Amino acid sequence: MRVISIVLLAVVTLIVPARPHAQYDGGWTPLWNGRDLTGWEHVGPGKFEVKDGALRTVGGMGLLWYTPKKIGKSVLRIVYKPEKMDSNSGVFIRIPTEPDEPWMPVHKGYEIQIAGTGDDYHTTGVLYSFTKALTRPAKAGEWNTMEVVLDGPRTTVHVNGTLVTNFTEGSPVRPLGSPDEPERGPRPAEGYIGLQNHGDDDVVWFKEVSVRPLR
Repeated sequence: MRVISIVLLAVVTLIVPARPHAQYDGGWTPLWNGRDLTGWEHVGPGKFEVKDGALRTVGGMGLLWYTPKKIGKSVLRIVYKPEKMDSNSGVFIRIPTEPDEPWMPVHKGYEIQIAGTGDDYHTTGVLYSFTKALTRPAKAGEWNTMEVVLDGPRTTVHVNGTLVTNFTEGSPVRPLGSPDEPERGPRPAEGYIGLQNHGDDDVVWFKEVSVRPLR
């Protein structure tokens, strides 16, 4: 019987390969419904409009933020299209409290930059002015996919499948370059998220904002 059991175990192992360590737990849940701004609120100048099945930035500088809950220990997927490489916008994460104006999230959360023409600290996929881009995979005039992993103190950002940012709270960051750059200091493990509309010449489209939990 022992020999038979060993043979059966070997057969089962060949038929059912060992499950790899899963990073994700569950499927994607849309945070934007694709139709209107239910669950979202805008603060500051400008606005977001729904057009052709996507969110379009208008004027600014303002912030459209997701109101139902804070997001942590998750993966965010944002599908966006900048009309030009220098179309300015951002994805905000780890905002500690409900924003009632657009500058608090700049200084108390992190902005993941969308415009792609700045230096390596001010380009697509970086935590704006905090981290240096590992690469520049973004494209203008096309749909890009950004995936942001919020894993406790660690934040990683992939753009079009390529790692741009890998940052852990407490790691050294560059000093402030100007008074307009975000205040330094730790950000919370979870927080509200938002999308930035920056100015009349900065048109960016968003057709998906989804979340997926981490194990």
